[in-house]
Amino acid sequence: MNTIHHAAEQTQLKAVSPRDSSIGQILIAEGRITTADALRILKVQHDEGMRFGEAARKLGLLTDADIEFALARQFDYPYLAKGSSKVSAEVVAAYNPFSPQVEALRAIRSQLMLRWFQNGASHKALAVISASEKEGRSWVAANLAVVFSQLGARTLLVDADLRQPRQHQLFGVDNRIGLSALLTDRAGLDAALRIPDLRDLSLLPAGTLPPNPQEILARPGFARTLERIEALYDVILFDTPCGSRYADGQTVAVRAGGALMVTRRHVTRVGLVRAYGDMVRQAGGALVGSVLNER
Repeated sequence: MNTIHHAAEQTQLKAVSPRDSSIGQILIAEGRITTADALRILKVQHDEGMRFGEAARKLGLLTDADIEFALARQFDYPYLAKGSSKVSAEVVAAYNPFSPQVEALRAIRSQLMLRWFQNGASHKALAVISASEKEGRSWVAANLAVVFSQLGARTLLVDADLRQPRQHQLFGVDNRIGLSALLTDRAGLDAALRIPDLRDLSLLPAGTLPPNPQEILARPGFARTLERIEALYDVILFDTPCGSRYADGQTVAVRAGGALMVTRRHVTRVGLVRAYGDMVRQAGGALVGSVLNER
């Protein structure tokens, strides 16, 4: 990736907000170089007419990954450094946004923006569903939530899998209070947790697992809760249980208005997918698209 030349680099480096910082200031703040290192880089940059990143690489002080990280911070494109967060490495969009996997997720994001989220004020929510287990619903939901937040959209990921929730594990947050408490009036909207360093992303975990998840999700309170949430966020993604075992995902898809079907190579059975898609449509939910997960 090409670095960007910054005119009038200052020899006195001070801490400022990332979007106002030079690459050197950002990398000093992150502990990737020292002030002395930055001054050495600036001297080579000035003497040889190089960009900051080129000079740093020539001196062996920074890698391409370091420069990409600084540019992402500078252009308000947040992602995480490995080992810096409780977020699981499975959330690849949070750690490696320049990988082919994440590029494919951004392509899905673009299609969803065109087909769903930009088609009216009522299209803010989308359920991520699949017919069977181990097809990657939670992985797709988590990573899509990250790439939407990186777009600058106020994004809420809701773990509506009240059977075997995973999002609290993927994002390293507590699961004591979440959707189940919100839908039974035992918690407020502040149960949604901001994910540190991913500024526009929040997570509403599943919370305590109830004995009657289908009944809780089918209550009118779900619609009222969703209406309140939609006033606060631009994009709301719901993780759901598998459709072949539970009706929960269908209920959530209808409440959200639309669904994204996840399938997986060598795992998904075509007949189950067709049947589940028909059930969602017949119940009044729109099937916005499908994703082939090759993980």
